[in-house]
Amino acid sequence: MKYIKTGLVLLLMFILGLGLFIGSGRYNPGADSPHWKITYAILRSMRERSVEHHASEVALPANLDDAQLILKGAGQYAAMCTHCHLAPGMKNSEIRPGLYPEPPNLSKVTVDPREAFWVIKHGLKMTAMPAWGIGHDDATIWSMVAFLQKLPGMTSAQYHAMVAKAPPDDDMDSMDHATP
Repeated sequence: MKYIKTGLVLLLMFILGLGLFIGSGRYNPGADSPHWKITYAILRSMRERSVEHHASEVALPANLDDAQLILKGAGQYAAMCTHCHLAPGMKNSEIRPGLYPEPPNLSKVTVDPREAFWVIKHGLKMTAMPAWGIGHDDATIWSMVAFLQKLPGMTSAQYHAMVAKAPPDDDMDSMDHATP
């Protein structure tokens, strides 16, 4: 019983201390001020494990190697992803240095297709990764995933040639809410 009381007192002290810290406003939420190493490690681990868990339920379509699907994904990627995730030959973008954590350069890393689908569809809190599934259907998201499977190792010339052949981006038209 003594250990339970001690544990409860310690827990209460921790909660009060945390409340005082939060209420003080001393935490710097600026994207130009990195997390403490332990905070970053915890958040990264939680994000990676959570994405892996949720993505494990995603069923892969059989057509990820379809050339037309990949072409559509190339156009989607060029329109929506390059400013943060870069393209072959891109060194950086105007927005990328200000993002924390810095997004992966998808032209240099291979991503699991299930995890890529889940992240593209649902986004990631506190990373600037939007939930593209709000305005795009699953078929469009799968086209981006299909393209991501081909992107690593692609040269700048190959990338630009593929984007030039990509079909028009009809999905972006449906997202335009401006009135004439």
